Amino acid sequence: MRDELACLGREKSQQRFIPMTIPTEPIGSIPRPLGLIEAAATRDGTDPALHPLYEEAIRDTIERFEATGSPVITDGEQRKYHNFWTYSVHGLPNTAPDGFKIPFAAGHVRRMLRLTGGPFRYKRHADSYLDVAMRYAHVPLKQAVISPSALSLMYPADEIPGYSREEFIQDLLHEHETEIRNCLRKGAHKVQIDFTEGRGLRSRSIHPGISCTASSI
Repeated sequence: MRDELACLGREKSQQRFIPMTIPTEPIGSIPRPLGLIEAAATRDGTDPALHPLYEEAIRDTIERFEATGSPVITDGEQRKYHNFWTYSVHGLPNTAPDGFKIPFAAGHVRRMLRLTGGPFRYKRHADSYLDVAMRYAHVPLKQAVISPSALSLMYPADEIPGYSREEFIQDLLHEHETEIRNCLRKGAHKVQIDFTEGRGLRSRSIHPGISCTASSI
């Protein structure tokens, strides 16, 4: 009996020290260089004059990420000049700036655009950002995209005449699927769907029929 207990004790002791690897990879945005921030503050984010500054920020971000030894990297979201939430819809003619506000637990507030009419289409897809990033990356590159649940909050509480909420959701899901497929087709290692509307939110109602709880994905 003692020999059996000693054997079990040795097995448990050995199990405690089995090496374990936890896969990790970068996630989220990287601060932009000061020169890019200052230049973007004086003109529209799509101004061609900013393109060399964006490209240099992307090159530098990728170089620094690769130096860490990370097996998967991103471009740091350098080209999403307005914000990550609205990069795909910023500048759409069928939107208004007076959408509802999202208060984050960290203290800042973001305001979503309000859709004023259909059909709903992205103004830009995230796969376009891969065109520059993949010129500099030497390791697998992933692309982050905004979740359709976040963009669904663009539809107002009152139904838009001639464009139902159901039609909007179908258009939104089509755009989202197209974006993901385009990223993978261009060679993205993976596509990360960011549930940013849940990040850091306390449990609260932020839109009719919608309640968010504290979450981070």
